[in-house]
Amino acid sequence: MVEPSFNTERHVKYYLRCLKTFLPTAYISNDSNRMLLAYLTLSGLDVLGVLQSKTTPEERQGYISWLYHCQVPSGGFRGFSGTDFGAEKRTADNAAWDPANVPATFFALVNLLILGDDLSRVKRRECLQWLPKLQRDDGSFGEVLGPDGKVKGNRDLRYCCCAAGTRYILRGKSGKGVEDVEDINVPGLISFIEKCQTYDGGMAESPFRESHSGHTYCAVGSLEFLRRGTIERQRVDLLSPGSAKFEGLVNWLASRQTADIGEDDEEDEEDEAEMIDEQRTNIQTGSLDDRVRALPGLTAIAGDTLACAGFNGRCNKVADTCYSFWNGATLLMLDRYSVIDDDRNRRYLLEKTQHLIGGFGKAVRDPPDLLHSYFGLVSLAFQREAGLTRVDPALVTSERVVQHLASLPWQV
Repeated sequence: MVEPSFNTERHVKYYLRCLKTFLPTAYISNDSNRMLLAYLTLSGLDVLGVLQSKTTPEERQGYISWLYHCQVPSGGFRGFSGTDFGAEKRTADNAAWDPANVPATFFALVNLLILGDDLSRVKRRECLQWLPKLQRDDGSFGEVLGPDGKVKGNRDLRYCCCAAGTRYILRGKSGKGVEDVEDINVPGLISFIEKCQTYDGGMAESPFRESHSGHTYCAVGSLEFLRRGTIERQRVDLLSPGSAKFEGLVNWLASRQTADIGEDDEEDEEDEAEMIDEQRTNIQTGSLDDRVRALPGLTAIAGDTLACAGFNGRCNKVADTCYSFWNGATLLMLDRYSVIDDDRNRRYLLEKTQHLIGGFGKAVRDPPDLLHSYFGLVSLAFQREAGLTRVDPALVTSERVVQHLASLPWQV
């Protein structure tokens, strides 16, 4: 079997095109998510180890200036500069039309760290005062503050993860310099997260919904940020090996690896139809053994016959590049990455969704996009792919960035 290869040069060119030229028209609808797009691009180049060599100091300073332009005076960051009225026009009455939002704030801070900024211009105190206002009584977080300070946005583990990450970056372990600023309700957040675990072991967006790998990552990521950034060390069953919640979660994550990669074509459909006809014949006319073997669901697939196996995000779905990350990163944070077949996952990514022009597509034969390209890179970085730096599964940045964060005064 030919060993698949990772084409570093093409991936670097892909990210440089995304950074320095216009994005395809499909991204127009994502204009308000520029902070996320910037993160996927900058961090992609950083994980490839070329951010410093492929951008100039002047360019990086320009990116930093844009990020600070997105900072809201009352704390937090907006998702892009399009809602900025300007300081002279911003009033208490119209501020709700140009709000800071939780995901943009988290990604803005991470972007600044990736670019080597020391966060000295971040309105740290204001941001940490703003953050608890977004937490509801049940412990969940919303996305923005609307008129009259009302929390807007779903009760969603994605917002919880970004809020916990923002707290971790700006408060640190000691809270040095902001000791008098009210903290978020940590026990309340943990309680909300635990209520999102479903009967099958996975985590849902909010209580009583379907388990999903992305939300499962956000649940464990939130708890990991709290574990790193708070003095409290209360027992959390989801992070405790041997507990039913922990073992059920790991089992659900391991079950997400699948050989169903959505590669069927007309020839495969014809072969499947012939197989079904043969099974029907065996059921009707074959021996007892033939009839048993022909029953649906009883034919085992030998592991050594599978060339590749990616991951899905929900039960009975085909593989998708990004779920190699959502599931893999979660298992890393739980210290259970060994339960997956990383070799067949690597083959899925490199042989099925790695694109000829660089980047990764969502699924087989899909064109590359920024989100799936970055998560494809990171998934391979978890497996120590040559040409990629090591990546922290919680911040989802290179270890260089994590070390830079650790050097900030309030993190020491």
